[in-house]
Order: sequence, then structure tokens, then C-alpha cells
Amino acid sequence: MLVTSRDPAVRDLAWLLLSADLLRAQPPVGALADPFASQQETDATVDWLRALDTDPAELQRDLTSTRITRLGRYAERLLGWFLQHGPAARLVAAGVPLRRAGVTLGECDFLVQTQQGARLHWELAVKCYLHAGESRAQSTTQSATQPAARLADYVGPNLKDRFDLKLAHVLNHQLPLSAREEFASVGYEGPWTPQMFIKGWLFYRAGETPADPAELDPSHGRGWWVTRNDWPDFAAARAQTWRVLPRLEWLAPRRHEKGEVEAAGFAFVDQQTLAEQTSHQHGPTMVAAFAADSAGNLRELSRGFIVPDDWPALAQAYARPHSAPHHHR
Repeated sequence: MLVTSRDPAVRDLAWLLLSADLLRAQPPVGALADPFASQQETDATVDWLRALDTDPAELQRDLTSTRITRLGRYAERLLGWFLQHGPAARLVAAGVPLRRAGVTLGECDFLVQTQQGARLHWELAVKCYLHAGESRAQSTTQSATQPAARLADYVGPNLKDRFDLKLAHVLNHQLPLSAREEFASVGYEGPWTPQMFIKGWLFYRAGETPADPAELDPSHGRGWWVTRNDWPDFAAARAQTWRVLPRLEWLAPRRHEKGEVEAAGFAFVDQQTLAEQTSHQHGPTMVAAFAADSAGNLRELSRGFIVPDDWPALAQAYARPHSAPHHHR
């Protein structure tokens, strides 16, 4: 179901609901959200997604009713659609702002109620981080002098976000919002059980397999990253068709029907052309490798970032600063 849906938005929604979490539970505050309270709800949702894939027009109308430019907003709209129309938990409210004396304290992403009556507060995030820590590749044994794997080693491509800071903000600020006394005054008196709904991809330097920090779910989505200088050798070992992935295509693995490819004119290119396309980018660019199946459809084989040659040093400095950085959401 994750990759077979023909409609891209349905495939993205299936990925959002069914893919592995990025994180393990972080007790005592950071419980994980589960869209399904039972196997029956999971099975019913898969059937519902299949039906939606045959007729996604209403979902498409909802998504195109307002212009969406941010990946997080796109994910919110997809999850909101599921909670309004799907066969599992139901939406109570979305985007609930919490204010005190005219000052906005924060916003709760989703308030939901399960079919069993549980009242849940979900905080949703979809993140793509690149591992920028020191190399621990090639060796199956960790030397005593190597630094422990840290969540801080995972940084946003534009070096404006770091996984440890994001998690701290979710645990210390976002999840406790629904327990604040001001929350009852907005009409959604609790108690609400806060849970984190954090999906995404983590990208590792090609050829390196660092040990995961304890906070990560081992089955999280994985990709690679290479510098522009290393790109020709990396790509030459993979005789594939390539394409730049725009930000709103960063959720599920991409799949393109043969007729869709021809009609839409997707810019599938060879490795050299892709290198030229990305050479003028100031920061990292996400790309995906594709291969054709027997029917001529193109399926994503892997995804990763091509980064400027100076990016690794900048990323390591951001991941391991001399002093703690200011708090960042």
C-alpha cells in the first residue's frame, strides 16, 4: 500500500499513516501516536485507502482549495483529511491556538477521539535530517575514542534545524500545551493524552553506517547524501535515471505511471545533467533514483541529497558547536 497507490496524494497519506516512526517513545512525556487502535482499524484503513486511490477527486479538491508550499502543512492537511473521512480516530479540532493575555503560547496540532473514547492530543512533524557526525563507517566495532551517536548529529539540510532541538521543543513545549489551565478556556477541556506523531527520513553519508542514537526507531526511513565532488563516482556506480524532488514530494517514495511520465513531462535526466542542474543551488538538493519496471512505470529506488563541497564541515560545526545554541523550534 505504501508504494502501490497510483495517486501521489493517496500514496503520501498511506506513507504518513503506515510508515515507521522516526523516534522510539520518549517517556515519560513523549508517547508515540498510533493512528489505529486495533488491527481491525488498520485493515479497514488499508481498504479505505485502496478505495480512495480509485477515486481521489475529493481529496484533490481539498488539497488544491488553498495553496500549500510547506511540507509540514501538506502533511497536516493529509492527516486532517484522514481524521475527518477515515475509518479510525475522529477529528475533534485542528490547529487550536492557546493564548494568555493576548499572547499566543502555542498551537495544538490535532485533538482526536478514538472509537473507544480515548481523547488524544497529537503533535505532528515530518522531518528530513542529514547525519553530520564524525564518520563511524566501515568498522563493526566502535573504538572507545569515538563520540557516542547523538541526536544532535542530525541536522536540517539548510542548517537551521537540529533533531535534538526539535525533540526538546516537542517534549518540553508542544506536548504539555493541552494540559495547561488556559486550554480549558478555549472550549476543549481535558484531560487529553499528548502523543507525538513524527515521521520522515534520515540521510547518511554514502558508504557510512553510523550507530543510531538510542532515541531513533531502527526501522526509520533512510537515504544517503554525497558532496558535489563525490557525486560523479557515486552516480556512475548506479546506472539509473534521476530526478530532483521538489519539497512537496519528500514524503512517500515516488512512483510514476508510464502515461503520466509522458504526459506530465517529468524531468528525468542522467547523472551528468542532474549535476549541472544542482550545481547552482546554494544548499543541498534532494534527488531520487528511478528504474523502469516491465510495464514502463518508473519507481523510486533510493533518495538522497547532493550537498555543496563545503557543507559537511559547516554541518559538523552546527551539530557540535563550542557552546549550546539558542533554542530553536
